[in-house]
Parts: sequence; C-alpha cells; structure tokens
Amino acid sequence: MIRRYGEPIRSGTRYKLRTGVYAILPRGREVLLTFQAEPLPEFQLPGGGIDPGETPLQALHREVLEETGWRIAAARRLGAFRRFTWMPEYDLWAEKLCHVYLAHPVRRLGPASEPGHEAVWTEPRVALDILGNDGDRAFLGEFLG
Repeated sequence: MIRRYGEPIRSGTRYKLRTGVYAILPRGREVLLTFQAEPLPEFQLPGGGIDPGETPLQALHREVLEETGWRIAAARRLGAFRRFTWMPEYDLWAEKLCHVYLAHPVRRLGPASEPGHEAVWTEPRVALDILGNDGDRAFLGEFLG
C-alpha cells in the first residue's frame, strides 16, 4: 500500500493522475532543494512529472537539471507516496503519485533553467522544517534516520 500525505480527498472532485519523480540529493552536510517561487512560494525535493515516452530515470535526470542546474548520478528508488492537491499552474485537481529516489549531485552545469525555480543548499534538519509537503518531509526524515 502506498502512503498518502496531505489534504483529504474532496468528495465529488475529479482528480487527474499525475505520476512524478523526486530526489533526495545529499552532498557533504547539506541537501539540495529547489525553491519554486510561483504559483505559491515553496521549497521542494527537486523533480516533477514524467513526460510521455520518458522512463522514470530519464524524467528524474531532466527534472533535477531543469530545477537545480545539477547533473545527478547513482539514482536509487526509495519508495512512493500519493497526495491529492490543487495544481493552479495546470488548473486541475491532481492525484500525484510521487516516486522518491536517492541520488548524488555530481556537477553543476549552471543555474536552474525552469522559470521561477532556484537551487538551494541547506542542512538536512532545516530542510525538514521548510519543505512544502508532508510526503517530501517524511521521505527525507526516513533517509536521515
């Protein structure tokens, strides 16, 4: 059974399934997050939706690069969680199926190319306080032990 986090399911609301991949990216004594300025300011595990024709790992590499400017290596799947949420940027209610990976940031190629995103290095315990959703916090907390 896949754990569910976040707000309760709204009765009578039609949700569109959105499958995505996200990464915990430790390096030294910090982790790499992305800060998304809009539609709501939020710190997140870097990642996002899997495009048609993409494998989950291809999507993970693309999304992390777009949102942080970093290349990653040695990605290993940790698990998945679901959350039901309004996505104003897509004007839809979504059932997000979020696959979480552990990977290693190996090289910065430049700034984030995704508009409104910024790479942020922070201490893991601070990340637990600032991450914008319960699922991201749960997986990072489990990783930290």
